[in-house]
Amino acid sequence: MSDGAMAGLIVGATAAVGVLAGVAGGSVTRRLGRRTHNRPLLLVHKHCRRAGTATILSAGLVIAVPLAGLPRPVGHALEHAAVIALIGTAAWLLVKALFVVQDLVFARVRIDTADNRRARRLRTQVSLLRNLTAACVGLLALAGALTTFGQLRAVGASLLASAGLVGIIAAAASQNTLKSIFSGLQLAFTDTLRLDDVVVVEGEWGRVEALNLMSVTLHLWDERRLVLPTSYFTTSPFQNWTRTEARVLGSVELHLDFLTPLHDLRGAVRGHLEGNPLWDRRDWVLQVTDSTPTTMVVRILASAGDAPSAFDLRCDLREFVFTWLREYHPEGLPAVRFQPVERSQAAPLLLADDTPALLGR
Repeated sequence: MSDGAMAGLIVGATAAVGVLAGVAGGSVTRRLGRRTHNRPLLLVHKHCRRAGTATILSAGLVIAVPLAGLPRPVGHALEHAAVIALIGTAAWLLVKALFVVQDLVFARVRIDTADNRRARRLRTQVSLLRNLTAACVGLLALAGALTTFGQLRAVGASLLASAGLVGIIAAAASQNTLKSIFSGLQLAFTDTLRLDDVVVVEGEWGRVEALNLMSVTLHLWDERRLVLPTSYFTTSPFQNWTRTEARVLGSVELHLDFLTPLHDLRGAVRGHLEGNPLWDRRDWVLQVTDSTPTTMVVRILASAGDAPSAFDLRCDLREFVFTWLREYHPEGLPAVRFQPVERSQAAPLLLADDTPALLGR
């Protein structure tokens, strides 16, 4: 067998062993995780099996290529490519490990509770830190790959140096990309915006579905998605209905007739709220806030645990009041009245024959 064939066989065998080792490791991790119900192992298998296999393969090639005795130009090129592949796959594996850490934190920090403000804040910060760390890992991997090239070694070294890195960030801070990144960090660590917050932006009501370094995705009430840059939330006003707590006051305004029995209506609304699971049993009030020439404006305020519950409670109250009035006090529904005018009090009718006489006057 020639030297070239032997070298190719060594490299191929190494690659095959690396792939088999990665697949076997992933299979063992999955089976152990399922058998022992070990969530970290299952997450490692979910996120890291491909990146781990690629890293093992790259590491094997880095070791095997110099030992294969390939001709200098080909051997040097393959060795260089294997080193770059190892740097890239190792960075990939590290980023996937960050996803494992994030999922473990999310599993311990639940948001399906009544008061989840702190949990949502922690989730937001962990998500953004993961994105930032992944970006730094990618930058370091790029710098490490550049140092393997003789002509670009100085560029890679400057990227690895802290002063050079700070200089690059400072020089590019005025650009929109890094402006959005800094805005995302500002949103997370000033607690201005969190995952699952209820906000009103540009007249649209929705929840914060995703908050990244570059953008914020809102899940609107009608199932649409509104994507905005993070810099929007640091430069433009917006409503955050869950800034300090999820509790919201729902307001219902009704135009009712002046004959509406307010005392009876107040008691009926109170009884309806007592049996309504949407009301959080904290605040409610019924007031006449304004009037028009034909109606009085009645406002009902009732508190709910969160914004969706407040919206449903408002709809329910509006429906209840109209149904109650129709069944028990129909005179309370708005009506248009006409008052007949007595003939003696009415102005005299002008006939066509009277026009010349009136003009003569």
